[in-house]
Amino acid sequence: MPGETAYFDGKIAWFRLMTDTTTKAAAPVTIKKYANRRLYNTGTSTYVTLEDLAAMVKSGEDFVVYDAKTGDEITRSVLTQIIFEQENKEGQNLLPIAFLRQLIRFYGDSMQMLVPRYLEVSIESLTREQEKFRQQMAQAFGVGGFTSLEEQVRRNMEMFERAFTMFAPFARRETGSGEVAAEPEKSPPKSGDIDDLKRQLDEMKRKVDRLTESDGE
Repeated sequence: MPGETAYFDGKIAWFRLMTDTTTKAAAPVTIKKYANRRLYNTGTSTYVTLEDLAAMVKSGEDFVVYDAKTGDEITRSVLTQIIFEQENKEGQNLLPIAFLRQLIRFYGDSMQMLVPRYLEVSIESLTREQEKFRQQMAQAFGVGGFTSLEEQVRRNMEMFERAFTMFAPFARRETGSGEVAAEPEKSPPKSGDIDDLKRQLDEMKRKVDRLTESDGE
């Protein structure tokens, strides 16, 4: 029937419109970086600063950065520049010096391939639990609420250090003078130790997921 055909055609057109709108909304904004270091937001057709990009990240707006001349994606380096600027602001330091030193040591190390995933899991866990931590800190007037967070971080680092000891040929320790000294080579890791570590990581993830689900109920 002509009326039914028009109705269904209208429905299809509406569905396509909604699909296109959702796709556009989900697509990251393209930022172009020019030779003069200026950043151009193609979504708003305006030049922006690193501070503007930091505000976009905090508001949950995703973007990708391309070199305007070569077309290469340089999102990682621009995000690193944002972190560098934020770290230089007084009172906004997030990265401890000991963490930065250890991170530098991982470059070129046998553990390098494991570090990115470990950091991703840790930050995802912290992000899921951040509201609970805020409530705990508020209830404890900003003092005792840090206990749970510090305990979780401590456990994560202990587990990571165990993995590093098993995979790295030499365990590293920092001497009183700040130099890194190599300890005697240890026996190669047993498959049972690696399996045990994987089970502990999985168990920790399951506990965090259960806590998140219970808070949402």
